[in-house]
Amino acid sequence: MSAERPTLPPVRLHTEAELARDALAAPLLARAVRLARWAGPETRVGAGGELVEEQLPAAAEHLGLTADEDGAAEASEAWRLAVDTGLVDVEDPEEAAGEDAEGTAAAGENLALITGGSPQDVLSIWLDGLEAVHADATAPVFEDFADLVGEDGSIDFESLDWDPEVEAEFLDGVLGNLYLLTVGDGGADVAPVPLPALAASMIVPDDMGEPTDDVLEQVSEAMMRLDDQFRVLEPIGIVEYRPLDEALLAEEGEDATPPADDEDITRYGMVKLTPLGLYGIRARMLEAGVDAPAIGDLADKDADALLGGIAYYPETAARSEVELWLTRRGADGAAAELLAAARGADRQAPLRRLHCQQALALVGAEAEPAVRAVLDDPELGGLARVWLAELGAADVPAPPESMIFWLAIDTIAAQLESEGDLEELQGLVEGLAGQHSGFFDEAWRVEHPATADVLEAMGRLHSDKKKAKEARKSAFKARSRTGA
Repeated sequence: MSAERPTLPPVRLHTEAELARDALAAPLLARAVRLARWAGPETRVGAGGELVEEQLPAAAEHLGLTADEDGAAEASEAWRLAVDTGLVDVEDPEEAAGEDAEGTAAAGENLALITGGSPQDVLSIWLDGLEAVHADATAPVFEDFADLVGEDGSIDFESLDWDPEVEAEFLDGVLGNLYLLTVGDGGADVAPVPLPALAASMIVPDDMGEPTDDVLEQVSEAMMRLDDQFRVLEPIGIVEYRPLDEALLAEEGEDATPPADDEDITRYGMVKLTPLGLYGIRARMLEAGVDAPAIGDLADKDADALLGGIAYYPETAARSEVELWLTRRGADGAAAELLAAARGADRQAPLRRLHCQQALALVGAEAEPAVRAVLDDPELGGLARVWLAELGAADVPAPPESMIFWLAIDTIAAQLESEGDLEELQGLVEGLAGQHSGFFDEAWRVEHPATADVLEAMGRLHSDKKKAKEARKSAFKARSRTGA
């Protein structure tokens, strides 16, 4: 039953149907779909599958783009995505046809899935597109490609000073920080993040006070880099991006210096993940082996997995997960399963009991028979009495003193394990100790695995020096009694 603390908080994702609609509305994928339907017997491609230059104006016109270099570049970008996602199949020219020979293109089998497939099919296509766009965002920018080509036709990649793994790791780190900021705030109505703050999160050491000029220069370079990358990423739909104001470059030179406190921060770029972006970044994290839970992951699991899985969730996320579990499973028999899963003497057991009590509140009065059945249980009897009292049930037997002390230790152990708010924990400690005269004279005798640890923590947290000393003395007795 032991649970591991998740690397990231759980994310609340939109439904797959909503995400699929967002994916189809992403400008770049929408254009790729239109070009895939436009392609026909007359479509000609080069050796790499790209549209031949002569057909780019027609492709741009079909997409309603401007009849200039920018329009042609956007049409070429959409075509590449259509090829990368299987919306278009290209047939390379035969080798015997010569260097200038052209290949052909036709609709790929994935094109039919855009309208006839499931939301999962659409999202799978979109994720392939995200991978392609991510690769484009981390690719080097060629000032003059001809300078890289040697006399023998080979390309000197070393002169680029570009490491694809380093570039990808940097962008993934930035997107990971954005994900954490979004999920940490609940994922809804999160304010855009200033580009300088995002760049600084990757460059400035946590323990640095005032950044040095060298560090500020690195932040400036990272901002410029991210500005280019987010411009590439926005059309696939993972971010909403307000670009860096290009007038700043004219004002400050080639690099934009991070703003002073009194400057308009929005001029330096603002970015936020979209709901589709949350889904996409999480999918990439899962593929990389990162623990990135989502609310609903535990809906079809048993009660053991549920209580273990939500052990370290924030309260609102845990409640949502339990609600989904109850909806999927049904209330019949749920209380007995939850209570059985709450038993245990391992470190996370107090947290499971805490979440069990909260889950039983969602089950409602139907849980009463199962709860009454554990009134004499040494681990669950105290929890059961508290729950019945909150329900307003009649004939709730008074707990024996040993159970009162055991429940007090268990409650504090749960809060310590969850690493909750320190002031709330201090209030709980002082409240429980104050309810019972001579609390520390008796608490060390409690047969609970966490007794000594809880008493030591109470000694650290209690604001009354005399009570704190009593707690530490009681903790020593507890350890001596158990031989620990």
